[in-house]
Amino acid sequence: MSNKSRLIEILKEKSVRFGHFVLVSGRESDFYVDGKQTTLDAEGSNIIARLILEQLAPGVKGIGGLSMGADPVASSVAAISWDKGTPVQGFLIRKEAKGHGTGRSVEGRNSLGEGSPVCIVEDTTTTGSSLMKAVELAEAEGLKVVQTITVVDRQEGASEMMTAKGYTLEALVTRAELEG
Repeated sequence: MSNKSRLIEILKEKSVRFGHFVLVSGRESDFYVDGKQTTLDAEGSNIIARLILEQLAPGVKGIGGLSMGADPVASSVAAISWDKGTPVQGFLIRKEAKGHGTGRSVEGRNSLGEGSPVCIVEDTTTTGSSLMKAVELAEAEGLKVVQTITVVDRQEGASEMMTAKGYTLEALVTRAELEG
């Protein structure tokens, strides 16, 4: 079985729910993906990291995104990249800069030089607003966003919004694949 097929199985088993849900965007939906149930699962985390590393753009030096959804994804990719001998540094983006210490909104930034090419990741993408916020915050900290990847694209406008802003959203799995 391929890693992607196994990831779809894990997502269906641990993360996909049907019913009535209110999403972060405020929209109501009958389809919900609790991505953290898969990104924090030992097997799920490992498979996600391997799939992302397979499609990571050449030269990417860092991987991260908005806390909480991106944290386990970035951490597992960084760990597996080390094992593969091609280290990619993880970083985390706070939704708001902390009011003490360095005051930074990007943690792990010291491992990445000015203008470092990075990939922004997310566990589940709906409209793309959280993903775009992560891109803007990373770029404001001097990083160069060259790629965006989501574990699950709910196919509700994120890809189109990112394209309109000059970025391409890549998905490991789409809603259609999870409903099929």
